[in-house]
Amino acid sequence: MEIQQLFNEQNQLLKQLSLEKKRYLYQEINWNLKSIAILGQRGLGKTTMMLQYIKEHYHRSDKALYISLDNPYFQAISLIEFAQEFQNYGGEILFIDEVHKYNDWARHIKSIYDTLSLRVVISGSSILQITKQNVDLSRRTIVYHLENLSFREYLLLTKEVTFRSYTFEEIIKNHYAIASEISEKIKPLKLFKEYLKYGCYPFILEDSGSYHQRIIQVINLILESDLPHINKIEMQQIRKLKKLLYLLAINVPFIPNITDLAEATNISRPKLYEYLNYLEEAKIINSIRSPEKGYNIMSKPEKLFMQNTNISYALTKKVDIGSAREAFFVNQIKNYYASQNLFIDEAIFVAKKGDFLIDDRYTIEVGGKNKDFKQIKDIPNSFLALDDIEIGFGAKIPLWLFGFLY
Repeated sequence: MEIQQLFNEQNQLLKQLSLEKKRYLYQEINWNLKSIAILGQRGLGKTTMMLQYIKEHYHRSDKALYISLDNPYFQAISLIEFAQEFQNYGGEILFIDEVHKYNDWARHIKSIYDTLSLRVVISGSSILQITKQNVDLSRRTIVYHLENLSFREYLLLTKEVTFRSYTFEEIIKNHYAIASEISEKIKPLKLFKEYLKYGCYPFILEDSGSYHQRIIQVINLILESDLPHINKIEMQQIRKLKKLLYLLAINVPFIPNITDLAEATNISRPKLYEYLNYLEEAKIINSIRSPEKGYNIMSKPEKLFMQNTNISYALTKKVDIGSAREAFFVNQIKNYYASQNLFIDEAIFVAKKGDFLIDDRYTIEVGGKNKDFKQIKDIPNSFLALDDIEIGFGAKIPLWLFGFLY
């Protein structure tokens, strides 16, 4: 395959691409670094971001090239040799999509970094662990994680209304003023209910009718393609993983009994812990532990949720609204703190009283508008995150407002 043909394919992609709507991460990336990795679940817009950068900065230029390593052509050639050829043609920056589909990809990226002057942007599955590769990429490659759409982003992409994001502390301290300002421009409660069902993936812009089917396709690709390729899981185990995922979906918020789960799925207890960890790394589920247990994949999670509420609605028609509220809150909090590159993720735990302990400081109880303070009475820095209220007061905060964290 000639490089010119790859440019022709790229030009076709760029013609169909809009620069008007960009994911939150686009502005946070330092695109001038020599080696960048963008990791995230399928369908969140990693490819679109890379192509948008090319269109914005290298339109009608042959100095930037996008390639996808799921193209069979690249399985038959040396990636480092291709990069060398591109540089010889005058190339300056190479965008490499689906990097996890190429065997020994980390060694090739290291060689490109060490021997060529090219800048490289790679993208891959959220399962990829850059620091666990058999070559040291951690000193060379800066990793960015792309998360699902926040409620704020959903409003920007689908309703074309722009709001800034707020820190967790800003929402806790100034929620009345913030919610009042936002509510002057939109009716958040109706839109929030839309978001819980259809708002976490950018492909909502393409077709809402097949939206949940697209989510199921994404999950199947993760389980049947990404997980076996990256973690060398045999296909008969994938069937067990699907059964495990369905059991979790119809029972969330799931307080897991590991013995019962192991028996129901015919998975050994050690393997079950391992698989739950894989599902979390793949951004399909979220687990919450107690502060005493910390993050230990061999400890039993206190609660398990679907990673976002759209996955719940795609996998089962019987979604418990209480589960959806908590899953939303956990999702937005985890995504918000993930962008802060914490060495160890200790942003959210199950609280001894109330639902969640945030940043080891704030206790949050999640519920409907009639929820009272009984469970968190007399606890310092405790708040209610309530659904079905447009504007809160005092320690009562609208649940939807936590969708403005990023």
